[in-house]
Amino acid sequence: MIIAPSVLTADLADLGNACKEAVDAGLDWLHLDIMDGNFVPNLTFGPPVIAKLRKALGDGPIFDAHLMVNNAEESFQQYIDAGCNHISVHVEAVTHLHRLLAAIRNAGATVGVTLNPGTPIEAALEVLSELDLVLIMSVNPGFGGQSFIPTVETKIRRLKQAIDDQVAAGGRPVQIQIDGGVKSHNIAMLRDWGVSNCVVGSGLFNDKASVATNLLEIHNALE
Repeated sequence: MIIAPSVLTADLADLGNACKEAVDAGLDWLHLDIMDGNFVPNLTFGPPVIAKLRKALGDGPIFDAHLMVNNAEESFQQYIDAGCNHISVHVEAVTHLHRLLAAIRNAGATVGVTLNPGTPIEAALEVLSELDLVLIMSVNPGFGGQSFIPTVETKIRRLKQAIDDQVAAGGRPVQIQIDGGVKSHNIAMLRDWGVSNCVVGSGLFNDKASVATNLLEIHNALE
């Protein structure tokens, strides 16, 4: 199970040190929530901040950019240039999805698609052979404090079967990532559904304990 800390829930006034704490705890993925104020109502950060984080942290961690934006087709290159290794785009916000996925891969990044809770899994299955990762949202993007939507189980299980079938036929393996409400109490259940990559926010970054302590609780839950 890959644990990808959502840096948006860290102390944004001390983001560099918060990310370093996560990396020092043994986490080699950092999940970057990019919001544009249009596709989702909130604004977060963009390429200049990401470039500074890359400079501070070096080449080690994987920067996993979740583009919650309306202009991914025009802007994805900026995020790769800033140091992102992986780009996930929302199928709901892209006009020419096949073309964009190919362009991201040709630019040197791995590529994923993201599905909102109300988006059918068929949207990912149409391009599954082109992907490295599918991000299933278990909350609606752009808002904090939402409850986990349990009906994503059916979507995840169908996706896992399609990926297994693709691999059995000699095709590309694809990670299933989930984002929203992931905590130590439900992460083992998500693994059993077929999730291989969990975005964790407040379950890692909070005022109750260090990232290392919270990560140990998650690992204990998985065991």
